[in-house]
Amino acid sequence: MAQSVNITELSLPQLELLKNQLDQSADDAKDFFKRKIDFLTKQMEKIQPALQEKHAMKQAIMEMMSQKIQQLTALGASQAAAAKA
Repeated sequence: MAQSVNITELSLPQLELLKNQLDQSADDAKDFFKRKIDFLTKQMEKIQPALQEKHAMKQAIMEMMSQKIQQLTALGASQAAAAKA
């Protein structure tokens, strides 16, 4: 666990050391997130074709189901008309 320090009590060399550590931590964080962004971008590029294919399949299934519903609705309407006659 980090220890709290009052920076007003630090000497100039200690302050310079602290500043260098903070600068290094910021650089390390920037490098980490750049690597993370690169990794996620590559992963997205890998899965994009599969997602596009799944989307196309979903669209085809939705269209087929819509046609079936229309057919069943038309069939039900014609049977209802025949039953009334």
